[in-house]
Amino acid sequence: MKTYFITLLIPIFIGCQPPQASRQDIRFVDISHEPSSSTSDIVLGSIAKQHQSDGKKLIDVAMSDTAGFLRLGEMCETFGPRISGSENLENAIDWILLEMEKDGLENVHGEHVMVPKWVRGNESAQMIAPWKKDMAMLGLGGSIGTPPSGITAEVMVVGSFDELTERANEAKGKIVLFNVPFTNYGKTVQYRSRGAVAAAEVGALASIIRSVGPFSMNTPHTGNSHYKDGVEKIPHAAITVEDAAMIGRMAARGQMVKIKLQMEGHYEDDSPSRNVVAEIKGSVYPDEVIVMGGHIDSWDVGQGAMDDGGGCVAAWQAVKLMKDLGLRPKRTVRVVLWTNEENGLRGGNAYRDAHKASLDNHILAIESDAGVFKPSGFGFSGTDDALAILQDIGTLLTPIESGIITKGGGGADIGPIMREGVPGMGLRVEGSKYFWYHHTNADTWDKLDQDEFNRCVATMAVMAYVVADMDERLPREKTK
Repeated sequence: MKTYFITLLIPIFIGCQPPQASRQDIRFVDISHEPSSSTSDIVLGSIAKQHQSDGKKLIDVAMSDTAGFLRLGEMCETFGPRISGSENLENAIDWILLEMEKDGLENVHGEHVMVPKWVRGNESAQMIAPWKKDMAMLGLGGSIGTPPSGITAEVMVVGSFDELTERANEAKGKIVLFNVPFTNYGKTVQYRSRGAVAAAEVGALASIIRSVGPFSMNTPHTGNSHYKDGVEKIPHAAITVEDAAMIGRMAARGQMVKIKLQMEGHYEDDSPSRNVVAEIKGSVYPDEVIVMGGHIDSWDVGQGAMDDGGGCVAAWQAVKLMKDLGLRPKRTVRVVLWTNEENGLRGGNAYRDAHKASLDNHILAIESDAGVFKPSGFGFSGTDDALAILQDIGTLLTPIESGIITKGGGGADIGPIMREGVPGMGLRVEGSKYFWYHHTNADTWDKLDQDEFNRCVATMAVMAYVVADMDERLPREKTK
């Protein structure tokens, strides 16, 4: 039986972007015997047609590239994790600036940012009853330390904030464990962010959480946490999914579990860092800017390969490939590697402040901060007219199945300029394994795939280049 669809009007998801077209381009496509990504099946939008040759060049060179992926590996394995305030981060930034100069990019420089400096120090967790077990753990970002002798206490296991409230009279003098299985990041991360405050409010001595992730091989996840004025600060840490689940089962059987925590986490004085900036200057409208990038800082474990070294190097490589191909768009394409996304967002805020006078000429902001897995397209926040244009451009990406542009998206680092009216979009990827590695010692370069990385490079390169080179500015909401 033959299967048909009408382009645009009845999109079906068969692994690639439903072609975008003007009404006169709508046609029936027989998909019963040909791959959907066959070039004969691709219907390009009117803007995409004008940039078809350059778009193909960018895709072809990106997909055959090895240098970008190897450069990411060199960065990760030369400098390691890059927490704000660390020598690792600043040494990596120095290296990146030199490499960008070698690449021949323009206006290469760092923009000064003062960042917080949280230091983990030595830490450990040991279950001491009903039997002894050294537990893998990570203090959560911003946590205070324990007294030098540690904290030893019975564990009270809860499955939600509501349960903690209902059993508040049991919590005093105990270590509260939030044993909350991963559902999605937005819901589950609340226990990392707010757990210490909730536990302290009912008299707990410390709080620990089941790591925020769907899969574990004894890999605890760190991440930022918060305190509240007027509420006593208590140590806050993550243990593995396996250990949290085990302790939960033990408590359900009526067994008393006791843990000893020792932590040295503390803040030191703010430290100087930099946002990294490099460009290809526009040939006609150099003051109009398409900005794209990721955050160069990471947590102090693993290598920060997928969060977010990969996003940074993918954006950098996208601009480098434009330079290598001799493609100079009408508008400036600027790559920015923001500092201090993980525990302060000072890089994103500093960029907004430093460029506030020119934000009306920031045409589009693009962020990659979800890993460099196989991309499907972008989520976009802006006007409907702009969305239609970006969907038109997305048809150029149909051959690599990364041209789906949907409403709603952005990123933490571009958030500050988006709130000033700059349209923004975030790269969307097949992220089913992202939270396996996110904020863990397992976030290392060897987990990444070169082909998927190259698809991210190609996707970002084509989108940024065409928006920068098309005749008209991308529409945006009028500023008040």
